[in-house]
Amino acid sequence: MTITLARPARAPAAAMVEVRSPFDGSLVGRVRQADEIGVAEALRQARKAWSSFRFSTPAQRKNLLHRLAARLGEEAEAMARIICAEVGKTIAEARNEVRRAGNTLRLSGDAVTVLHGEVLPTAIVPGAPDKQAVITHEPAGVLGAITPFNYPLNLLCHKLGPAIAAGNAVVAKPSPKAPLAAQRLAELAAEIGFPPGLFGIVHGGADVAAMIASGDIDLLSFTGGPAAGLALKNASGLLRCLMELGGNDPLIVMPDADLDRAAEVATGHRFEIAGQSCAAVKRLYLHDDIREAMIARIEARIAAVRTGDPADEATVMGTVIDEPAAAEVERRVRLAVADGARIVAGGSRDGTLFTPTLLDAVPAQAELVRTETFGPVLAVRRFDDPDAVIAEVNAGAYGLQAGLFTNDHALVKRVSRRLRVGGVMINEGPDFRAENVPFGGIKSSGLGREGIHMTLREMSETKVVID
Repeated sequence: MTITLARPARAPAAAMVEVRSPFDGSLVGRVRQADEIGVAEALRQARKAWSSFRFSTPAQRKNLLHRLAARLGEEAEAMARIICAEVGKTIAEARNEVRRAGNTLRLSGDAVTVLHGEVLPTAIVPGAPDKQAVITHEPAGVLGAITPFNYPLNLLCHKLGPAIAAGNAVVAKPSPKAPLAAQRLAELAAEIGFPPGLFGIVHGGADVAAMIASGDIDLLSFTGGPAAGLALKNASGLLRCLMELGGNDPLIVMPDADLDRAAEVATGHRFEIAGQSCAAVKRLYLHDDIREAMIARIEARIAAVRTGDPADEATVMGTVIDEPAAAEVERRVRLAVADGARIVAGGSRDGTLFTPTLLDAVPAQAELVRTETFGPVLAVRRFDDPDAVIAEVNAGAYGLQAGLFTNDHALVKRVSRRLRVGGVMINEGPDFRAENVPFGGIKSSGLGREGIHMTLREMSETKVVID
């Protein structure tokens, strides 16, 4: 079934863009490409909506987000089908994303209570005037939200929910590779009573993203790659930017770990949505004492990963987003093998279907582990000294999250303190995330943090009134 979704403001003259299934190339839907006039009009409408919405009460904002979450719940299966078709993730993964998106919206509404202020005395030194400073958090204005293809609904909700809870308006641009779920969410928002212009969608590629970044917005939230993030940061000038720019995340397994659990997490986290997650396990560091045992466990689990039609309930892993992306993963695997890596399982592709792959003895200089690889490949790096792993991870360009499997509390403290990353997950994979917990990284992994409570503050302005 082909889906034609509503067009953004002032788009009748713009071209229609076809969205095709990564699995079989069938037409999934169409959206309208925005031009400069369309982007400016969406921003103008957002500014107009915000001029009133900024004075809304926390209770009104909470009610709005809870109603949207409830409407999304009613539309859950249809929305999951859209995500499955446009992204190529399995229907089970798509349903889980819709569930999480609803939670994100509800929790954002609940979190309006964290925007409380404080009162400070000014007479803190002899002779200072005896006044009170009242500190409050006010809506920042219009948010430009630019989102990727891999979680087209929940990552948008991680921007939309806190923005609305803080009293802001939003103009969002989803990835042109998977724009349909975002457009449908905007339609649902209009259905449940979002004021006109408060949540707008425009469609397009890097040129449209740059129009938003340099347009009439007050802050920019972007999830994507470092190169695109830098281009948008330059386009936005002095604007406040929140950027989640990906990761090259390690999972470290020590000899005292629960090896069955570690193998389960490594495969589950890496092969979810065919390895296309910013915090998925990219580098699997296995201690020499348990390396062979872990490889055997992972190989056995890979054998059970069924690939194929994402809409088939029996499929465990779907496609990567398009054929060029699959070809890039294939190229990196071949280069790693040429550099001395050994394919334990997988390593082949059929169009956009890439077999779940395990490589052992991947050298540090291989592009597969030196840079972020968006695909279902587990690359094993051996070690006998955790400090060597810490040094290798810290020397890299990224610093998103890391996972460590051990029951040695002293080692947990040492590794978690020394790793230069935004989060360390103990006896979990680096892809672990809760909607209310800060999420983000350092270095090329981004600026600022997501996570509902922190994002609310990031999307607000602090005001001081001294009386």
